[in-house]
Amino acid sequence: MGKLSILGEFWQFLKVRKKIWLAPIVFVLVLLGLLIVATGNSALAPFIYALF
Repeated sequence: MGKLSILGEFWQFLKVRKKIWLAPIVFVLVLLGLLIVATGNSALAPFIYALF
């Protein structure tokens, strides 16, 4: 069971339950989480945190 099957299952859940409007919210939250993890231990962290 790979990551793509989990994403496919999540997409099917959104379509069946008519919750497709949640997809952009989840996408933005994942991007923000990746940004925080990627810059947590780098020299760019003070500049990224200053944006928020």
